[in-house]
Order: sequence, then C-alpha cells, then structure tokens
Amino acid sequence: MAENIHQHHHHAPSNFGMVSAPHGPETGDDHVHMVNAPLKADEERIMRQMIYPDDTHTPEGVYWADLPLGKQLKFNAAVDNAEAKQELSLIGSMIKKDPLSPISWYFRNAVLPGAGLGLEGYVLFSIGNLTPLFSAAWPACWKTYEECNQTWVEAVQYLEVAGIIVGQILVGYLGDGIGRRWGLIQDAVIMFLGLLMLVASWGTTLNGWVICYCWALFFYGIGVGGEYPMTATAAMENATGSGNLSTRDDRLHRGRKVTMAFLMQGWGQFFNQVILILLLLIFHHGSGNPPYSKLSAQWTFRISFALPAIGTLWLVYYRTYKMPLASKALNAAKKKSSVTGYDIQSLKLTTTHFGGRLIATAGAWFCNDVFFYGNKLFQSQFIAVLSPNTKSIMTNWLWNLVNVGVSLCGYYLASLLIDNKFVGRKRMQQLGFLMDFVLFVIPAFHYHYYAKEKAHIAAFQAMYFLSSFFNQFGPNSTTFLVAAEVFPTPVRASAHGFSAAVGKLGALLAAILYNYIDTQTKFYVVPWFGLAGMLVTWLFLPDTTGLDLKEQERRFTYIRAGREHEYHGIAVHPHHLSLWERIRGAGKHYNPELDYQTKVDDLRAEWTEKQAEKMAAEESLDHHADDEYPLDVHEYFAKTTNVPGMTEKKHPGSSAASEETDNEKPLPQA
Repeated sequence: MAENIHQHHHHAPSNFGMVSAPHGPETGDDHVHMVNAPLKADEERIMRQMIYPDDTHTPEGVYWADLPLGKQLKFNAAVDNAEAKQELSLIGSMIKKDPLSPISWYFRNAVLPGAGLGLEGYVLFSIGNLTPLFSAAWPACWKTYEECNQTWVEAVQYLEVAGIIVGQILVGYLGDGIGRRWGLIQDAVIMFLGLLMLVASWGTTLNGWVICYCWALFFYGIGVGGEYPMTATAAMENATGSGNLSTRDDRLHRGRKVTMAFLMQGWGQFFNQVILILLLLIFHHGSGNPPYSKLSAQWTFRISFALPAIGTLWLVYYRTYKMPLASKALNAAKKKSSVTGYDIQSLKLTTTHFGGRLIATAGAWFCNDVFFYGNKLFQSQFIAVLSPNTKSIMTNWLWNLVNVGVSLCGYYLASLLIDNKFVGRKRMQQLGFLMDFVLFVIPAFHYHYYAKEKAHIAAFQAMYFLSSFFNQFGPNSTTFLVAAEVFPTPVRASAHGFSAAVGKLGALLAAILYNYIDTQTKFYVVPWFGLAGMLVTWLFLPDTTGLDLKEQERRFTYIRAGREHEYHGIAVHPHHLSLWERIRGAGKHYNPELDYQTKVDDLRAEWTEKQAEKMAAEESLDHHADDEYPLDVHEYFAKTTNVPGMTEKKHPGSSAASEETDNEKPLPQA
C-alpha cells in the first residue's frame, strides 16, 4: 500500500571488476584512478542497495528467478508475507487514526484512476441491457422492423464497437505523441459530449431516432476506446515513477495498481444494472412486469445516460486541473532520447524486437473478446434456460446483476494474485482461457442434457457463472495489463491501443456471427478461441511478474543505441522472456556479473547527467535536496566521478554540510 523505501545493504558475492567496461560511460582516466582499493569496498557496500534490492535478490545477491524452484517459492513467500504484514499493520494504524481513511485511500488509488473505465463500463454495457426494453416498448421498430430499418437497428452494436476501435488506435497514437494528460482529458471530453448526444437523441420518426442513437454511440465509443490505452499507461507509469531508479512499489504492486483501476469497469456494469432496475420501478409504477409504456422507457433510458454525464463532466475537471504530472514518465523518456512529438524510431524498434509480444497481446485480446462479449450475448439464451417463458425484463436484469456480481469476484481475485510470482500474469491468463474453453465445450457437446433437462439446469447455471468468473480473473484483466507492461514507454499507449483494437475485432466477430447461428452452434464455435488464446499466451507472452519495469526501459535504451548484445540484465532472464523469444536467442546475453559492472556505470552516467543539469540550471546542491539517490550513493559518486564544480558543493545531510551549519542551527522555540 505504501512504498517501503528502506533497502538493506548487501555485500557482493564475488570480486567484481572495478574498471569501467568498454560499454560504460565515458568518464575519463580520472575515474579509473579514483576507484582504488579502499573505494572498491565502498562500492560493494553502497551500490548493492540499488542494484540488488532485498525484495528481488537474496542477501548473497542472487536474483529470485535464478534460485531452484523450492528456494524460489520460499524466498518469494517470505517477501510477500513480510509485505502483507506491513500493509496490514499500516491499515490497522490508519483505522486507529481515522476509521474512514482506508476508504479514502481506496478512492485515491483505485476509484480515481479507474473512473473513466467505470463510467465507460456503465454506458457500454447499458446498451445490451436497454435493447430488451426498446424491443418491448417499440416492437414495430426493434423486433419486427416494420417502422425501422433492420440494418440500422443492428448497427447499434456495430457502430459502438467501430467507434471504440477508432478511439483505441487514434488516442493510443495521440497519447504517445502529445502526452498522457491530454489523451486523458480528450477522452473525458468526448465521452461527456457523447452522453449529451445519447440523452438528447431524437428523430421525427422512430427510424430517425435509431440513426441518431447509433451515431451518438459511435462518437461516445471513440472516447471509450481511448480510455483503454490512457488508463493503462497512466496507472502503470504512476506506479513506476519517472525517475531513473526503480521502486519497491513498482516491483511488488504494479499489477495490482493497474487492475484496481481496470476493475472499476465491473463496478460500472453493476451500478448501471442497479440504476436501470430502480428507474424502471420508479417510472413503471413500481412494477417490472410488462407491458411497458413508451413514456416509462423514455424516462428510464434518458436518465440512465444523464447520470454518468454528471460524473464525466467532473472527470473532465479532475483530469484538467488535478493531473498535471500524468505525462511525466513519457516526457522523461523522450527527453532521454532527444525526441519531440511521436517517437517513430521506437515504434520501428518495437515491431522489430518485440513483434512476438504484439502477437501475444493483440492475439490473446482478440480471443478474449470473443469470449467476453460472447458471454454477454449468450445472456438471453442463458436466462431463457433458467427462467423459461418469462417476458419480464426485470427477470433478465436481476439474473444479469447476479452475473456481474460473480464477475466482480473474479476482478478482485485477479487484483489480489496478479503480483504473486508463482501465479502471475501469464499463468492467470492461461488458466482463464483453459477454464473458459472447458466451461463452454462441455455444454456444446451435451447441450440438450444441460439446457433442456430440468435436473441438470443448475449445472448449466454453475458453468455459465464460472465462465464469467474465470474470464475476469484471467484474460480480461491480464490482457489489459500486459498490453501496456511488455512494451517501452515511448510507444506504450500505441501498442496497448493496437492490441485493444484487435481485441474489439473479436467482439465484432462475435456480434456478427451470433446473428447467423443458433445457440448450440455458438457453443460449438466459441470454446476454440479459449484454446487458441491459451496457446498464443504460452508461445508469445513473456512473464513480467516481479520484473522491474525500469530494467525493461534500461534494456530498450541499449536496443535503441544499437548495443543490445551489451545488455546482460534481468530483462533478458529466460524466466521473463517468452518461449518465442528464447527460441530466437533473446536471453543468451544474460550474465549477472557483467550486468553488475555495466549497471554501476549506467547509474554513474545517469547521476552525472543529473548533476550537470542541476549546475547548468544554477541550482545549488546546498539548496536542492536529491530526492532520488540515497545519500551514501550520492556521496560515493561525488567522490569517484569527475564532475566539474562538485568539490565545492556539498549535499544536504552530508557530514561536511552538517559541520558547516552546526553552529548556525536555530534555537528550539519555547
């Protein structure tokens, strides 16, 4: 919950060379002479805290993934248990100080980052909930197509998905080009205007209203599509930070932060269903039974869209005035590469070096959306089995509410386990795909047995609910996370938007296909996408659970410089590479000892650059506390690096600075 900035100092397991490697920074001969034998011991003592943090390395400096399986489990369990104990203690102290403080913490760390997805989930899934109401109130338009064009009625689903695809590609590109903050603001503005269009949708004829409704959904969908890459990248980079150094919070809780934002989509669905039920009861004279008047349907659907419009307008304000640093990590990455605007070179390098990952994220998302939207489209057939011959919309909505509740359980369990290194992203995604395959393939080949014989309907019900649970616990949550996590910062939003757009093609396929096949055939078709998703995940997706995201950025820096073979760190550890990448030899340069040497040089170069920037800006170290590098690391680099002007300046908190100001300390006040 709160980042633990304390790191234990570890001693080097072996005698690492101290002379700068050929691929290290150009620090000149002074550095070689300064790093003498006495300072060598200082380096081993001081640098270990940054290079081998105690949540990823043993006291001997061994990375957790290099341990035998039994020791891996023991080490990671000890780290997780200690972290859980600390978090529970912190929660206890928060409650003791203020019983409502955990609620405000959750609001800041989950509700606010995921507010856009929550509002999007509310509106997006209300379309499927409202269609039965429209069919009952205006059967000549929505059911028999006597007054409305069937193509336009069916276009409600298609144009909504088309708008989302446009938004995912467009805003993903803009989010990397002009920044996360403007992408987030733009999404909120588009969704707000789209909601106004939905509330005010009208026509001189019923068909005219349907056309207006369709295009309002398309416009709203553009904002919805942009929420995917923007929310994922903003939540991830907020967890990671924009500095050069990694954080414990990033390594242990990055996945949880992103999925806590994502699960707000489930709450959006939940509140939409609750509000629709309440509105129908209010405007239909306390009854949910047919027949439904046109007036009650009008009030119900228009007010259901007006309520999220208020929340979306507030979101426009919040993102405009309360999120000034949303693009900080992207700006830092661009500055490091001397890039303004869109980083075309990074995009080319990503397709060259991480093409397999694009197949994994886009392919798995496609397979998942056939399931995810297929599950929603199966809903009417499922309810027809549970409540045969019912004509009440309220019955359908109540069963849907139960299904959303089951889905929320899956969302939360995913958030709880996604950073556990034994479970993790990749295994969760494979398990979710496998279970969805099994839970759909069984009724496919025994449909009459489960759906038509009353004695077995409870089993059919259990399989349907479990498919919702495992879809949220597995691929629906993990695809959202990994599509941002496995790509470099300069093109993270673009890669996520592309993957999400390919996923929505899966939703479009399901929406079109289901219009032409019967219920049992749907069960025959859908399971194989679960099996395909599991295989794509197994072959192409790397497991980034527990991997320091800054280390991935460091690897990409080497790739960008054309020196990929000189990178030896954990980002190319076989555990963190896909099978496809290992077959292609991506992990052959992994070498912890060489990596120690190059990382010291990399840290020194970054520190030197930072000091030079401060002095160029005429910012005195006496008055500019270094909030990133620990004091002993700062002092070690100051002693062993030739930075002009450093000898005259003291870092706050150093012994010299303390001696100089000891006699000038103000007296304590009475």
